[in-house]
Amino acid sequence: MLTEGEVDMSGKGRGYRPWRGGTWGCGCTSVVVVLTAGIILSLFNWAIGLGASVRIPFTASNVTIAGALGTKNKAPEVLPGYTRGRLGGNQNFINHSSTLTIGPAEGAYLIVLGKQDGAPIIDLHLEAR
Repeated sequence: MLTEGEVDMSGKGRGYRPWRGGTWGCGCTSVVVVLTAGIILSLFNWAIGLGASVRIPFTASNVTIAGALGTKNKAPEVLPGYTRGRLGGNQNFINHSSTLTIGPAEGAYLIVLGKQDGAPIIDLHLEAR
């Protein structure tokens, strides 16, 4: 119990949920991100994609993390080329993806561990359409 003039420094204030690891979601499928940035991008018929991929040594597999935000028709297109068809797929060892569509805006992210045809050894992908 705090007395007058004391400040709680434990981090367990309002909004603290130990089972979530944080108090706010973030990323390309966050409701706040899609509602603000996604709808603004869709007004101009734009989409932005960002991704990174690294080859796992001594294998033919890559680890890829990619995200896209913008118009729902263009969002999957701005993901890296070697992730085409993997959004919502199950053809890799690990394929975790999520999408959120609100009106004309869509946010999507993708985490893939496995063989990806056409993926370079190291790649940083940034695309806007």
